[in-house]
Amino acid sequence: MHSLTLSGADALLARLRQSFFLLLAVMVLWAIAPDALAHGVPEGDKGFIQESTGVLLMPFIYMGAKHMITGYDHLLFLFGVIFFLYRMKDVGLYVTLFAVGHSVTLLLGVLSNISISSYVIDAIIGFSVVYKALDNLGAFQRWFGHQPDTRAATLIFGLLHGFGLATKIQEFEISPDGLIPNLIAFNVGVELGQLMALGTILIVMGYWRRTNSFWRHAYTANVAMMSAGFLLMGYQITGLIISQ
Repeated sequence: MHSLTLSGADALLARLRQSFFLLLAVMVLWAIAPDALAHGVPEGDKGFIQESTGVLLMPFIYMGAKHMITGYDHLLFLFGVIFFLYRMKDVGLYVTLFAVGHSVTLLLGVLSNISISSYVIDAIIGFSVVYKALDNLGAFQRWFGHQPDTRAATLIFGLLHGFGLATKIQEFEISPDGLIPNLIAFNVGVELGQLMALGTILIVMGYWRRTNSFWRHAYTANVAMMSAGFLLMGYQITGLIISQ
């Protein structure tokens, strides 16, 4: 896994770009707040879940895919994970780790009625964005002389994300009639949504890596991602305090 360093005259330009990206990230995240910053379910989907009974595979696949594609914090983390991954087998490994974690806790959480505050879970997910940005910047090596296992972090992120969504689904009292097939269908939709988002990110990254601007802007991009992660954390922690 690569990390970033800056030297010479590039430092001043990087700081200017950093300020621009930070301002842009703040504007975008506040524009989509509050609904998009949490792993909630839109009101239309909420009503459908509450009123539906029986096996409804396609609607649940659709809702799962939509949830993943609009999950901005997860997409930020995914962007950070693949930032320095060039081989498809490495990309596949990390995607699989997330899928396993998400599937296990989504099913376990709903079937075992395990509930965790969505604010806490989403704040931790925001922290994972900060963690990955710091990892890409080489901060852990410089600060602690140790490189954490990013594969383990990706698996843990998947576990937490699954618990967060499981908690939301429990609030809507999904019908026990067709529960397991519908949950599996929802999870399949999540993975399909992840593949669509991943494909788009990989295409954009592929073009960007071929330009001279990639290494000039990579540092700033990760600082902006870290700032967005802190903003996500602050929003969720504030929501937790207000909800008490």
